[in-house]
Amino acid sequence: MVSNESTLTIHKIQLRKTTTMKFINYLEKITGVNIYAVSSFSIFFVFFLLMVLWAWKADKKMIEEISRIPLEN
Repeated sequence: MVSNESTLTIHKIQLRKTTTMKFINYLEKITGVNIYAVSSFSIFFVFFLLMVLWAWKADKKMIEEISRIPLEN
């Protein structure tokens, strides 16, 4: 005999799987959803590029001073 608690747990797991699959299916059906991927990648790339440029052009003495902060106390 299967307890009500284990049956309930099995149903919750199946519901999560079904809900996740439905959400993915909804995203695939939305027209232009790929613009979110392109825009998020573009934002990341621009931010990364700005950080690389800042690190390259930053004053070397400041970088050296910042690198010593964790060691000083």
